[in-house]
Amino acid sequence: MSLPLVSVIIAAYNMARELPRTLQSLTPPQQRGIPAADYELIVIDNGSLPPVDLAVCQDAHPNLRLHRVAHPSPSPVTAMNLGLQFAQGELIGAWIDGARLASPGILRGALEAARLHPRPVIGTVNLHLGPDIQRRSIKAGYDQAREDALLEDVDWTQHGYRLFEIASFGGSSAQGWFGPMGESNALFMSRAQWRELGGYDEGFQMPGGGLANLDLWRRACTAPDSQVIILLGEGTFHQLHGGIATNADQPMFAVFDAEYRRLRGQSYQPPDIEPLYVGRLRPEIMAKMAWSMAQRDRSPIRPGDGAWREPNQVCHPRLHNA
Repeated sequence: MSLPLVSVIIAAYNMARELPRTLQSLTPPQQRGIPAADYELIVIDNGSLPPVDLAVCQDAHPNLRLHRVAHPSPSPVTAMNLGLQFAQGELIGAWIDGARLASPGILRGALEAARLHPRPVIGTVNLHLGPDIQRRSIKAGYDQAREDALLEDVDWTQHGYRLFEIASFGGSSAQGWFGPMGESNALFMSRAQWRELGGYDEGFQMPGGGLANLDLWRRACTAPDSQVIILLGEGTFHQLHGGIATNADQPMFAVFDAEYRRLRGQSYQPPDIEPLYVGRLRPEIMAKMAWSMAQRDRSPIRPGDGAWREPNQVCHPRLHNA
């Protein structure tokens, strides 16, 4: 059997509700324009109680493997680096947060983008399901039951791009597709690039990884001779699951940045890049696209500042009534 073209590594911890949907979003027929044989999914269970159900995972995709971290820690960086060791594809994507749904064209888009440059750094914008970044949505009454209802309303398994209608740009993508990006929660690079960067820095031991994913994004984007490519019209969508960074009562950026300063000697800033945009414009994403264009003249913001909140950022009637 031939090796897959793409490997996707997914870290999971206590995501019995969220992980099956994430996997479903990454499997046929949800992912469009790419045969199942062309990619594999590698789920790394970072100490879930109860453990991630192997049967549930294998039902999702024929090329799915599950591995468990022998000595899990609150940070998923070791789990992600373990996944990198198992990956067989020449193009490798990283999902450090297994609660993030994928839009339907991410895998096809990543493969297309990888053909455009010998050293591509391929990323997507990050969105939160709900009317605002989830830290604020929770305070306004947003919960998992409401999230389940929104997902059912848009029938996301049949119309995956309608996820954009029930989501808001996350803090690290607070100005949409055309503003500075603090990270990508679907980051694709070649096997050689991952090896050169050494994967995730295991010095990041804060719960949830702290700024490990942002650090990786910055190192990848600023590596010599790399070309950053943003998948236009694609994104990942964070489900509510009590995550330490996204669902905390108070912003965690300052706490995480303290660890970053200890490791890097300065506060985190998004990389200054001129990305190449690759993608397809679909009707479901046009409101978000227009909103993103309107943010281009905004002042730069830090990843911890959160998303701008304006009426045209969300489209679903239930969200306008939040």
